Amino acid sequence: MKNIVVAVDVMGGDRGPDEMIKGVLSAAQIVRHVDIVLLGPEDLLQSKLEKIEHPNNIKIENAPDVISMSDEPAWAVRNKGQSTIVVGSKMIKKGKAHALVSPGNTGAMMAAGLLIMGRIKGVSRPAIAIRYPVRKSDVYLMDAGANADCKPENLLEFAIMANIYLNSVMKIENPSIGLLSIGEEHTKGNELVKETYRLLENSGLNFYGNVEGRDIPRGTTNVIICDGFTGNIVLKLSEALVKEVFVELKAVISSSLVGKIGAFLLKPSLIKLKKRLDHEEYGGALLLGVNGVSIICHGSSSAKAIHNAILLAVNAVEGGVVSKIKDDLKGKARINV
Repeated sequence: MKNIVVAVDVMGGDRGPDEMIKGVLSAAQIVRHVDIVLLGPEDLLQSKLEKIEHPNNIKIENAPDVISMSDEPAWAVRNKGQSTIVVGSKMIKKGKAHALVSPGNTGAMMAAGLLIMGRIKGVSRPAIAIRYPVRKSDVYLMDAGANADCKPENLLEFAIMANIYLNSVMKIENPSIGLLSIGEEHTKGNELVKETYRLLENSGLNFYGNVEGRDIPRGTTNVIICDGFTGNIVLKLSEALVKEVFVELKAVISSSLVGKIGAFLLKPSLIKLKKRLDHEEYGGALLLGVNGVSIICHGSSSAKAIHNAILLAVNAVEGGVVSKIKDDLKGKARINV
């Protein structure tokens, strides 16, 4: 493969381009074999790079417009042709880039994936796969918010794509797949879950069965499949819970001398724990099912998150996740939905 090219939207996040460029700079030092293209107004970005020392694998692609968080996604993708997300997606479509990283409008990233990059043949709906840190190992939750309403066939596709991703990129052989429900028995859950259970049971995948919410942090299975509405609630609740636990822990520790002494002794372990549970350590989430590597980041992403999202993108490209999903689905009849 020729040099990997990762396009990064440095204008779409809440923290502004300086914070995004900081993340790009640190990642560029690690992945010297990768060209990282900054997407944004050329004059602005050029002036910022001229003021800082940077490696020669950082480039600029002019994208003077931006899709705001309030823009209707499909309309914006169709009408804001010079926006960072659209320009980056077109670069992938034309073979000028292999991956796009953006902390911008999630709906627009989804729409650009569908309207510009295009779906992989055999995939009816792309979905967001996100890493969920747990004690034993990492769990991957899919869908984490791309599809609020799903049919059983969609959830089966999510499981197939997650299986390929974990096998090819994360090197987890024969990953176990669980279906999120309100009980372990196959008779539990709504009609979507019950019908999906039947499909997964006959899919040939390593299907564990139903898992409950309490099984997610336990790491009962490698993959947890659900619709995007449920997955997004799980994700945001978990992120907020981790943050609040550390806030409460800090308050309790600060309330007494004994607590402060204990915190001093436990500091290395607490730092290690916080790092493991910090969602910014994982950078972003991969949109599986589109014809290119698309990494969706939080709007509030810091330099650290962008740094890690770029590394995630490179890992996905080098792992050949798109081509492997294509190969696995090649020759299979598309699921009717």
